[in-house]
Amino acid sequence: MPIEKTWVLKQQGDSGTVSRLAQSLGIAPVLANLLVQRGIETEQEAQKFFNPQLADLHDPFLMKDMDKAIKRISSAVRAGEPIMVYGDYDVDGTTAVALVYIFLRKLGHTNLMFYIPDRYTEGYGVSYRGIDYAERKGVKLVITLDCGIKAVDKVAYAKQKGIDFIICDHHLPGDEIPEAVAVLDSKQSDCNYPFKELSGCGVGFKLVQAYCMRHEMPFSTIEGLLDLVAVIIASDIVPLIGENRVLAYYGLQRLNSKPNKGLASIIKICGLENHVITIDDIVFKIGPRINAAGRMRVDEDAYSGGHSAVNLMVERDESSAEDFGQMIDEANSERKSIDRSVTQEAHDFIESHPEMKALKSTVVYNPKWMKGIVGIVASRLIETYYRPTVVLTMSNGLVTGSARSVPGFDLYQAVESCADLLENFGGHMYAAGLTMKPENVPAFTERFNRYVDENIDPKMLISQVEVDAKLLFSDITPAFREDLCKFQPFGPGNTAPVFMTCGVSNRGDAKLVGVEREHLKMDLVQKEKPNTSIPAIAFQQPQHFQWIRGGRPIDVCYVIVENHYRGVTMPQLRVKDIKTCVK
Repeated sequence: MPIEKTWVLKQQGDSGTVSRLAQSLGIAPVLANLLVQRGIETEQEAQKFFNPQLADLHDPFLMKDMDKAIKRISSAVRAGEPIMVYGDYDVDGTTAVALVYIFLRKLGHTNLMFYIPDRYTEGYGVSYRGIDYAERKGVKLVITLDCGIKAVDKVAYAKQKGIDFIICDHHLPGDEIPEAVAVLDSKQSDCNYPFKELSGCGVGFKLVQAYCMRHEMPFSTIEGLLDLVAVIIASDIVPLIGENRVLAYYGLQRLNSKPNKGLASIIKICGLENHVITIDDIVFKIGPRINAAGRMRVDEDAYSGGHSAVNLMVERDESSAEDFGQMIDEANSERKSIDRSVTQEAHDFIESHPEMKALKSTVVYNPKWMKGIVGIVASRLIETYYRPTVVLTMSNGLVTGSARSVPGFDLYQAVESCADLLENFGGHMYAAGLTMKPENVPAFTERFNRYVDENIDPKMLISQVEVDAKLLFSDITPAFREDLCKFQPFGPGNTAPVFMTCGVSNRGDAKLVGVEREHLKMDLVQKEKPNTSIPAIAFQQPQHFQWIRGGRPIDVCYVIVENHYRGVTMPQLRVKDIKTCVK
């Protein structure tokens, strides 16, 4: 049963500022209010927000060590040295590897390879096995993407073998920085790069942008790589502000006009051909399929599942790209089946232990669960219990797992407080990975739960829906929707506006849809305009079906999306929550 949600109406913008902005831009006051809520109060600021420009991208040489990185890569390219592009097995790592690999291949560099560590035998980040493989292949330069910032010992090991490292990462550094040729990570305390929220793939893009600038190559050389950047900005849930907004804006244009052949095959599989692809489409359809490659073993001939994801994105032959796409789609179907099963097992375990239900956090462990899906299961459990959650399993003799948080609570600090019990850990405020010896599980569970109990604000354990504004269905005109689209792309830092409308009801036949009839589909009307209905879908809210089917009144909060079908564009309400109106 979904958890109860509290609706909180955000503070509304100053009425005078909202009125002036609405008049100067010729938009509805409710939309002008959305701008003011985002800190945009003048027409000039609004025009810049609505029309991102590539010229607004920062100079990549502002990033610490960028000069050193470009000098070393340029030397390797001139000499024809073997270069290995190395990245993590998730969607950020694989897209970043594909981006840099495609760029170096475009330069005509043929002595080139990529490497993705296996989730199950090597784990996250740079591995000794990967370094040994590079040595056997005669590699003298490794470029890491989305990993490496904490690989102090691994980089030292590679250095002994005469292998240079250039690290491109976006995670928080540790106390010691690896002794690489160059370390590109704007989160370093002594890095003055003005934007700190790039994805791993975003850092990779700044690397190739810098190479083009140093060698006087036009920006068009790398413009075709922006579709990959858009995929990871959406999938990795980085803030969609600043440079990320610019990169995502132009990346979506590329994804909709001329995606690379691998992404085109996934778009076709998802049924998104001839649709306008949005951030949501990436988050819910494209990204999970690419991620599934690293979670599952999709190809026995590939070194790792993530290897197949890179193969997909670097493939130049359309037929071969479609074959990789089909393999990855099958892996995603298997992943969904397994994560549903494991989530149910975890639910059953918690429900059978009342003492766990009374806690402010969740730690569950089963050595038989698949390592690749524990992060997804942690997120699923939060949907039900709404509290910081850790899901653990066994892999290669160690207990490994993923942790997820609720808004406002710093999960990384909670995990870090147990550092002496852990073999390894990493992550950020809302997500972390960790490894420990089996005998430490009870102590970790006790200490993690105690830390959360002592440090979490009880308000953080109440699920809230932040509502931007109240709205009448009659306000949702074609002109309103067109202006609302200018706020895209949506994501953290620029979330899709949530509207609230009260006293609506179903018109026609509401129905349950989905594999397990878990989603509620309906057509909603408001009494002020009963002849106009708006299609709506409420995911994971089947409990309201009987009430709504009877035509009883409800209040809804929702985001407005555009449905494109057979050349016709229609609005749809994606309902975030429903409250029944009992008179």
